[in-house]
Amino acid sequence: MFNKLDLSKELTGRRALVTGGTRGIGAAIAQRLLDAGAKVVVAARTRSDDTPAAATFVAGDVSTSEGVEAVATQALAALGGLDILVNNAGGGRAFLEGSWTIPDKAWHDSFALNLFAAIRLTNAVLPALRASKAAAVVNISSAAATMPFGPFAHYGAAKAALEYYSRTLAMELAPSGIRVNVVSPGVISTPGSDEFARTTPGFSTDDWTRNIPLGRLGATEDIAEVVALLVSGRGKFLTGANYRVDGGMTAR
Repeated sequence: MFNKLDLSKELTGRRALVTGGTRGIGAAIAQRLLDAGAKVVVAARTRSDDTPAAATFVAGDVSTSEGVEAVATQALAALGGLDILVNNAGGGRAFLEGSWTIPDKAWHDSFALNLFAAIRLTNAVLPALRASKAAAVVNISSAAATMPFGPFAHYGAAKAALEYYSRTLAMELAPSGIRVNVVSPGVISTPGSDEFARTTPGFSTDDWTRNIPLGRLGATEDIAEVVALLVSGRGKFLTGANYRVDGGMTAR
């Protein structure tokens, strides 16, 4: 007979930092870790109404070196160490006329937020992760990394680079017992994505849903549940992998 898993307690005593954790997917991840007993710091430029009440908020712009330093310093001080890092901060503006219309600054900004933020923050907190007995890093990528699409070429390219970096880091840190995985959401219903679908021609929710084999948009909780698995003891033999949580969209 199998013992029933008590997922409400599996992260008790664990300390987590979630970037972009005040809204959308990041807020859902932070809340799921809190529900499992973790002590959680969320980092973002500003707090929002969706920020989990039980999380500690620290302000910082992780697209800059100074912002990363501020977030790392505040988070480690608040937590007294670190066991879980979720690099979730990301995003990008669409250039609907095609990739050739994306200016240099947008490319630079996209790589700063979607790639360099994760690299810099991981490096900043690596000594604390090495001191943990059960360290795990999850980098949030996107289905866009493997589905070329001109208006978001700068975003998809940065996420593709994040995936390569994550695989490399997983191999480097495995001897230290630090596990590194990627979660790649598909189209997830968030206030931001819903507003984009309402206001942008050719990007309706119905259009997106038709391309998803499971026939619906993802929920933020769908992503949070996979992250919770990966950072828990249930995922203790999982590293160097990319988990596509997209309803089958990239399986076509």
